[in-house]
Order: sequence, then C-alpha cells, then structure tokens
Amino acid sequence: MEITQPASARAGAWRRAGRELTLVAVLFLAYKGARQLVAGHAAAALANGERTWQLERMLRLPDEALVQAPLLSELPAQLANSYYAYVHFPATVLCLVWLYLRRPAHYLRLRRALAALTAAALVLHVWIPLAPPRLTALTGLVDTGRVYGPSVYGPPESDQLSNQYAAMPSLHVGWAFAVALALAAVTAGRWRWLWLAHPLVTMLVVVGTGNHYWVDGAVAVALLGLILAVLPKPAALPPVAPATPPRPHVVPSPRRAGHRRTAKVQAAADVRLRPPGRG
Repeated sequence: MEITQPASARAGAWRRAGRELTLVAVLFLAYKGARQLVAGHAAAALANGERTWQLERMLRLPDEALVQAPLLSELPAQLANSYYAYVHFPATVLCLVWLYLRRPAHYLRLRRALAALTAAALVLHVWIPLAPPRLTALTGLVDTGRVYGPSVYGPPESDQLSNQYAAMPSLHVGWAFAVALALAAVTAGRWRWLWLAHPLVTMLVVVGTGNHYWVDGAVAVALLGLILAVLPKPAALPPVAPATPPRPHVVPSPRRAGHRRTAKVQAAADVRLRPPGRG
C-alpha cells in the first residue's frame, strides 16, 4: 500500500526549499551589491593590474594572450562570452537544488563553502582592488565581450550594477570548483571526475575573455581548499546490510485419514519389531 505524505509535511518541505533558494539568491545579490563598496578605486586597481601582470611574467606563467588568441573571431568569442555570462550562476543554483533534494548533508556543506568563499572574496576586493586584464593597457588583451558580445558589463565609469575593478579572486572559478567537487563526492565511478571539466573550462573562459588573470583563479581555488578543510565533512551513509536469503519452505507430508499425530514421534531407528501376539 502506498504511503502518501500529509499535506502539512509537503507544504513544510516546499517552505524550506523556498527559504534555501531565497538564501542563495540573497547571497548572490549581497555579493553584487557589496562590490560597490570598492567602486571609485580605478587608479589603484589599474596599478595593481600592472603589478599582477608583471608578477605573472616573473613567475613565468603562460601569457593570457595565448589563451585569448583562438577566441578572437566571432563564433568562438561569442561562445566563450556566453559561457561566462550564462553558466556561472544557473549551474550553481541547479547543483544546489539537486543536492538539497537528494543529498541534504552535501548541500549544506556546499552552501556554507560558497558563503564563506564569497565573504572572503569581498574582503579581498576591498583590500586589493584589481583591474581585469581587459582594462589594463599593459596586457594588450581584448575585451571580447565589448567587441564580439554578449557582454555583462557596461563602461566601467558608468556601470552601476557591478564593480569591474574587483577581479581578485575569481568567484567564477571558485564557485565552479566548489560545484564540481560537491558533485564528484556524491557520484560513483571514475567518470565522476568529469565534473572537473566545468571549473577547467571556466578558468580558460575567464582568462580568454580578459576578465581575470591566472592568479585570480589560483587564489580562489586556494581559498576554497582552506574553507573545505575547515568545514566538517558530511556523515557517510550507513552500509547496506546484505539481504538474507529466504528459507526454503517445507511442505509437510500428507497424513492418512483417521491417523492422529502423537506429541512425540519415535525415530525409525528406535522402533523395534515385537513378536506377533504380544502386546
């Protein structure tokens, strides 16, 4: 017989899901709004952008221009810009919803990791305002969003929705790695590591579109690693006990009519033949 959930229980589950989704949306909007705290530091951000570029060359990191070169035509650039603009937040929300419904403990850990990473990023945005490569003349990188579209940013001096001088660290990369690690933890088999393709593609996209330096992504991954090391791991599911094989069903032998079963039946080996005529 199918057991149905009471209407009150279903309503409570929907209310909890609504609160969680609202919390994630508020987290994202708070991040977007708080970035405005570091608006107006264009000179310092541009100077830090040049220092970051020079530091990467001293460390002999690959030139970001090598990643951008294959994207400097209409179709590749539009694909990369669309990935940057439309995959980051929807992919994170879809992962959180799925984990909330199927793996609540992993959902809670991912939500805490994203919140802590976002808070740490805001501190760094205030502490180290950083212009992205596309706004730093020393890099020579092209703003692919402005040239080829689609772009999520307007002119930096008039953009009221986001602060474009807050490139350090890259939350695109940090959130993508957090999502991939969470999904890899709840799936089985060696194919689960394919989830890491999402942050790797994200890293190439944010660099190729001129929105971040290599070190922006590296700092985000390092912060995420520290946060995950501190957060408690979800409890492991209890092992499933092996199924007990069913006992064979013994069908009793039919009894003769008029024969009564005695309380104690003698074994055939104990039955002795008696001479005829003796009681």
